[in-house]
Amino acid sequence: MYTYAVARAGCRPPDGLLGVADAPVETVTEGALAALVSRVPAADFDEEALRAHLEDMAWLERTARAHRSVVDTAAAEFCVLPLRLVTVHRDARGVRQVLAQRTEEFLSALVSLDGRMEWGVKAYVEDPGTAKPPVPASGSARQAPAGGSGRDFLRRRLAHRQAQEQSQRRADELAGAAHEALDKFAERSRLHRPQDPRLSGVGGRNVLNGAYLIPRDQAGAFAGLVGELADRSPGVRIELTGPWAPYSFTQAPQPPEAGGESGSGGAG
Repeated sequence: MYTYAVARAGCRPPDGLLGVADAPVETVTEGALAALVSRVPAADFDEEALRAHLEDMAWLERTARAHRSVVDTAAAEFCVLPLRLVTVHRDARGVRQVLAQRTEEFLSALVSLDGRMEWGVKAYVEDPGTAKPPVPASGSARQAPAGGSGRDFLRRRLAHRQAQEQSQRRADELAGAAHEALDKFAERSRLHRPQDPRLSGVGGRNVLNGAYLIPRDQAGAFAGLVGELADRSPGVRIELTGPWAPYSFTQAPQPPEAGGESGSGGAG
């Protein structure tokens, strides 16, 4: 059984919700807790198959999209504790065993997240490598007269480099100030590593990649604050994403290593 998240008993996913491998999403209940699960083919999710799948980027992307879709759809309806990608148990009994063994920890985490959602804030500045330095009007600096345009060109080039460095420092300062303001507003925050533009496909240098845990009834005020910070941060592009399930603030315990379990369990 592929397990997406943990919720309180009685919470049910919307009818018709499909997850990994286009399998319907259902619940397995144990005491005060319920797990959102799908029945997936054992041959595709046993230990050997998973080792092969985890090397297949296309499979990982499909699985991650389906996993996140289930978690975010459920989170729009009730509080969930997201689990890591590819948390798999052999059967419902294995799921119930984990719920029973970790009841106190799961319930404590749900209490801390109830009524709250995660919002993402990213800030970008132009990559200094994309700005073109000045070039000599004709020929090269080496060909220029010693006392003339050669020195002028080098001065312009140095001034250009210094302006870039100053701009980058200013952008970093603005991003730091933005995070400080957002952190004060949020109940909790977490800074992630800057994204590599070669992987994200987003232009510019990522100077802020933050996640913020916000009460649902304060989402509008938080979005307004992000807008104000964007207006006060010239040269910095600030983007707000969400709301999401609280992936960055989930610290669900690892399930015990036991026969019949594959993959990894815990926060994701």
